Order: sequence, then structure tokens, then C-alpha cells
Amino acid sequence: MAQHSVTSVDRGAHTVSRQVVVDAPAADVFALVADPHRHPELDGSGTVRDTPVTGPDRLGPGARFSVGMKQYGMPYKITSTVTSFADDELVEWQHPMGHKWRWEFEALSPSQTRVTETFDYSTIKVPKVIELLGFDKKNGVGIEGTLSALATRWPG
Repeated sequence: MAQHSVTSVDRGAHTVSRQVVVDAPAADVFALVADPHRHPELDGSGTVRDTPVTGPDRLGPGARFSVGMKQYGMPYKITSTVTSFADDELVEWQHPMGHKWRWEFEALSPSQTRVTETFDYSTIKVPKVIELLGFDKKNGVGIEGTLSALATRWPG
């Protein structure tokens, strides 16, 4: 059985990154994350709403998708674009504000995968604003929730 503790990963300035080992093949975990219609069930932050998602059933290079969000009691819709993609290994999308969400999948064995999720705000014009508003810490907590739930989804 895998160690299901979520750990921090240093990816440099203006990034928040965590990882966990999941007792599932990389292709299975990747398939869940690469389906934007399943993001509400994947989200550990409580911000992704269970509303209809628009976009493909499976993300790929350049794909666009929209999800309903809610923060501070305010609902809104966000459209993201896939900026990096490699089957069963990597999917990354960028929000209109410029920050990115990156998911990496490293097969440790045929039945075990190291999953790393990264919130990268180094690509926005004034990254310090994210820190002043506390979104770096808030997103770190959300990532931990997401990865913990992901690891317990496949109990081993």
C-alpha cells in the first residue's frame, strides 16, 4: 500500500506544489484529471461547482474548457486553455488571468503513480498580489485536499 501523505515540493518562486503517491496506474489517474467534466468531484478546495462543464470529454493540446466556480459566495465561470500536455504524464491549463494549474503523473510501478499538482502564478503580471491576498496559501490547502482525496480514491 502506498504512503498517502501529501508532501510539499519546491518548484521555485511563485509556485505552490504538492505531491502524493496513489495506488493506481498513471493512465487511470490521468484519465480522471484529463476529463474536465469530473473536476467538481476531484476538487478539494470547494471552489469548483457541480454545474455543467463545457469542453471536451478529454483534454488535449490547446483544448478549452469552462467550469463554474464559487469563492466568497460569488459564483462565476472560468474558461481555461490547455498549455502543456503529454498522455498519461502531464496536463496543464492556464486561466485568463495568466496563472496555471499543472498536473504531473510519474508511474512508479504498473499500479502506483506519483501525482504532483502545481499552482504556478509566476506567469501573471504581478505575482505578489496572489501572496498579498493569501491565494498562495489558500491554494496550497486546496491542493492538499484534492491530492488526499485522490489517494484515498484508490485504497490500494
